[in-house]
Amino acid sequence: MIIRKAKGTDANELKTLYFEYLTHFPPKEEQDMSMWQSLLEKFEKDENMHLLVAEEDGKVVSSVQMAIIEGLTHNVRPFAVIENVVTHADYRNRGLASALLEKASEIAKERRCYKVFLETGSNKESTLNFYRNNGFAIDEKHSCLKRL
Repeated sequence: MIIRKAKGTDANELKTLYFEYLTHFPPKEEQDMSMWQSLLEKFEKDENMHLLVAEEDGKVVSSVQMAIIEGLTHNVRPFAVIENVVTHADYRNRGLASALLEKASEIAKERRCYKVFLETGSNKESTLNFYRNNGFAIDEKHSCLKRL
C-alpha cells in the first residue's frame, strides 16, 4: 500500500470512488474532468488541503480529504476537518481507510491542530464503530448542515 497526496492524474479513479462508493446520488450531468484535474493539482500544492489516497495494485482504492483551517482560538492554533472517507468495495477491511485517517491525524499534529473533526453522513452503526475504533468520539460535538 502506498499513501500519498492525490495528483491530477488521479481524477478518473477518484471520480469512480466518489460516485460508485461514496454518494448515493451521483450527479446526472457529465463531469468536467479537466476541472477535477486542475483542482487536484491545486490541492497537491496547498499545505491546508490534503486529499490523501491509498494506492494498491497500481490504482487509487481509498481516499480521505482533510482541510486545515487557521483559527484565532486555542492560542492561534488551527483545526482540521475530515470528510469523504471512501474505500472501493473490493478493498475494504484491509486497513486502508484506517491508515489514511492515521496519516491525516499525523499531518494535523504536525501542523499544530488542536482538534480534528470527522464529518460523516452515515448513521450505520458499523460505520460509526469504524470511526470510534480509529479514535473519533461520536456525538461529542454536533454539526449543523445547511444545504445551499
